[in-house]
Amino acid sequence: MAIEIKLPELGDGIESGDVLDVLVKEGDVIKKDQGIVELETDKATVEVPSTHAGKVTKVMVKTGQSVPIGAALIAIEAGAEAAPSKPADETPPAEAKPAKQEAAAQEAPPAEPEQVQEDEAPEPSRKPEAAERDVEQAKPTAPAKTPAKSAPQASPPAARTPQPAESADDGDSDAHIPAGPAVRRFAREVGVDLSGVAGSGESGRITRDDVLEVVRRGTANVKTAAGSETDAWGPVRIEKLTKIRKTIANKMLESWSTVPRVTNFDDADITELEDFRQSSKADYADRGIKLTSMPFVIKAVAMALRRHPVLNASLDMENGQVIYKNYVNVGIAVDSERGLVVPALRHADKLTIPEIAGDLAELARKVREGDYAIDDLRGGTFTISNLGAIGGTYSTPIINVPEVAILLLGRSRKMPVVIGDKVEIRLMMPLSISYDHRLVDGAAAGRFLNDVIGYLKAPSRLLLAP
Repeated sequence: MAIEIKLPELGDGIESGDVLDVLVKEGDVIKKDQGIVELETDKATVEVPSTHAGKVTKVMVKTGQSVPIGAALIAIEAGAEAAPSKPADETPPAEAKPAKQEAAAQEAPPAEPEQVQEDEAPEPSRKPEAAERDVEQAKPTAPAKTPAKSAPQASPPAARTPQPAESADDGDSDAHIPAGPAVRRFAREVGVDLSGVAGSGESGRITRDDVLEVVRRGTANVKTAAGSETDAWGPVRIEKLTKIRKTIANKMLESWSTVPRVTNFDDADITELEDFRQSSKADYADRGIKLTSMPFVIKAVAMALRRHPVLNASLDMENGQVIYKNYVNVGIAVDSERGLVVPALRHADKLTIPEIAGDLAELARKVREGDYAIDDLRGGTFTISNLGAIGGTYSTPIINVPEVAILLLGRSRKMPVVIGDKVEIRLMMPLSISYDHRLVDGAAAGRFLNDVIGYLKAPSRLLLAP
């Protein structure tokens, strides 16, 4: 029975997605729930699974194509296990394969569905921060636009050392390569052709470190976005604007054009907080938690938001109302390779410092590996952006509408501070808070920021907070 697999609903407000990678080809025998295409929406990157099992008879999309919700992705010929008696949009029960289908499956090219469906094999232990630095230091100057076409599946070579990609004609190389979706995506971003990389993982599976090794050698097969072009002054490189970047641009324009923004600047004395953090790092490390100053800032902001609900609200001008949130979900702006991503740390006011540190590490991992879901980006009530992790002191952050305020952290530095009649050297953290002046008055923003500063100055208050 012929069945078309269509693009399902991906979430509220999402009308289409751009195809990053087609994970199957005509002739493949696929399983139910096996990934068939990888899409980039305006919020996240998602893998679309097949709703039925069967043999792929036609692939209806290609890399780079924009696909609307409800559009057909592939067509398959379902076997007995797909329950032909039911409509195509229903999930069929699993049954034993008839003899004819067994023969057909044997004649079809090997689909290697397990390699697409299963998670990535465990990779050698390596600190994520070091790996990211390696990429930045060795990343080719011309980023890739189109994903590398896959090569016919071959048995793993005797030597398990990853090899650089070779330049070759990929026209007939459509078989799956032994790599998970996250590794494929990472390889595209750093310009590595996986068809020539030997995997060091289980059964020759290509890992993230294999890709990093190729990048470090500087011999990756880099493919430019639209080929080399020139303008009146010299060569240029043109890239298609991604959906995420389009969304960021639209949100920033909406915020700039609709929100009368005011920014207050101040400094928080975090001398005692830093002393406490340094003395507690080893204890937290024994529990697998890297203790930075950010969990303390998040907790301070969450506690202050409970005391100042006007900054934890949204403004509905169309209906003439203010929506006060009785929950505190702090969005953390993360600078990812795909653009600015703001996952929400839920119920931050009810979490302890260790819980916040653990959840923050998990959010960072998801963003770094592109493993976050669309729901991870929803529900934020207030945003924190950490410019200090990169450098800089003060700035005027743009509000993440429909929120009404955003706090930006600068790089902490030692400064002379007058305390009583004495001048002391204190560690000061720059703070910049932008707020929607339609709802938040300057006095309200000032009182909120004073509470945040007070919590950071006396970290014991945060540790004892309910």
